[in-house]
Amino acid sequence: MALDHPLNSLGFAKTPAQTRVVVAMSGGVDSSVVAAQLAEEGYDVVGVTLQLYDHGAALAKKGACCAGRDIHDARRVAEEMGFPHYVLDYENTFKEAVIDEFADSYLAGATPVPCIRCNERVKFKDLLETARDLEADCMATGHYIQRKTGDSGAELHTAGDPNRDQSYFLFSTTAEQLDYLRFPLGHLKSKAETRELASKYGLSVADKPDSQDICFVPNGNYAAVIEKLRPGAAEPGDIVDVNGQVLGSHNGVIHYTIGQRRGLGIGGLADPLYVVKLDVDARHVIVGPKDMLATRRVPLREINWLGDDGFLAGGERQIAVKVRSTRPPTDAILRPISDTEAEVELMVAEEGVSPGQACVFYDPNGTRVLGGGWIWRGHT
Repeated sequence: MALDHPLNSLGFAKTPAQTRVVVAMSGGVDSSVVAAQLAEEGYDVVGVTLQLYDHGAALAKKGACCAGRDIHDARRVAEEMGFPHYVLDYENTFKEAVIDEFADSYLAGATPVPCIRCNERVKFKDLLETARDLEADCMATGHYIQRKTGDSGAELHTAGDPNRDQSYFLFSTTAEQLDYLRFPLGHLKSKAETRELASKYGLSVADKPDSQDICFVPNGNYAAVIEKLRPGAAEPGDIVDVNGQVLGSHNGVIHYTIGQRRGLGIGGLADPLYVVKLDVDARHVIVGPKDMLATRRVPLREINWLGDDGFLAGGERQIAVKVRSTRPPTDAILRPISDTEAEVELMVAEEGVSPGQACVFYDPNGTRVLGGGWIWRGHT
C-alpha cells in the first residue's frame, strides 16, 4: 500500500507538524541543537528537562549536567525557539536507581559507570514513558550515536565522529527503546558542526563548555561523594602485596581504583607497584607488578543483546569489544553462558579491567553496536 505521505526526517509517514517529538534537554549545546533543529523543521516539539538532584546546592558548580543553571539554559532555549518546556522532579528516582548503587558498588571495590545506569533506568525508562504519556511519536536526545533501520528493525551504530561516540554509555538500550528513540546529531563529523548549528539558530548556549564530570560528582572527587553518602566508609587499612605482606597504610579503600599507580605512598621499591585488587572486607589495597593487571577473560552479566539472531542461538562468535569508554574496540571472542551471562576472551590482554565497568560489543567488520554486559568479577 502506498504511503499517504513520504517519510519525514524522523522516519514517520506524515508531516513534521503532525509529528510530536519529546526532546530530552540537559541544558547543554547538544540537546539544545536537537530541539532547535526539530522546531525549525516544523515538528511539534516538547522539551523536557529532568531535575535529578538538589540543584540549589549545585548552582555554583560548573562543568556538570543537570544542575540548576542547566535547567535555566534549557528553558531559555525553549523560549527562544517557541516550544513548550517542562521540568520533571526525578530526584528520588535518580537517587534510588543511580546514586545509591554507585555508592554501594564503589564501596564493594568496583568502578561503577553511573551515566549508563542513568540512561538505562531514568532517561530511557521513566522519561521515555513520560514521552509516551504525552502522546509523542518518538523521543530525541543529543547523544552522539546513530540509529539506522536494518532488515530486522532499528539498529544502533557508532557515531559519525569517533571522538564523540557515546555507544559505550548506551549499550543497555533495548530494541524496544531503540524503536522509539532518535539521535539527530549522530551522523555529524565533529563537535564544531554542532556549535555552528547552535550559532545558526542563535542559541544562547552556543559557546557553553561541555560537561566533564559525572553530574553528582563535582571535580571528579568520587571519594568525597561516597563519604557523604555513606558516613564511615573511609576506614583506614593496610596496603599489602599479593602475598599479604604489609607495605604501608591507607585512609580508605574508596580512595583507590584498579590500575592506580600514583599516590600509594610506598617508596623505596625497585619496580613500580599498581593496585591490582581491592579487598573491601579486609580493608586491604592489594598491589603488584604491572603484568598482574593484564586480563584476557572477562566475565559478564546483565547482557543486553541487540544483534539480529538470538544471543544463545548464535553461539560463540568473533566480535570487537570495549572494556573502557576511552579505549578503541579490540578483537575478542564472545561465549554466551545464558540469556544474561557470558564470557569474553580478549585476543590481546588489557590492563585495568575492573568489576563495575561495562564491556560493549561491536560488529568487528562495521559500525553496529551489538549490545554488551557488566563486568562483575576481577581479572583472570
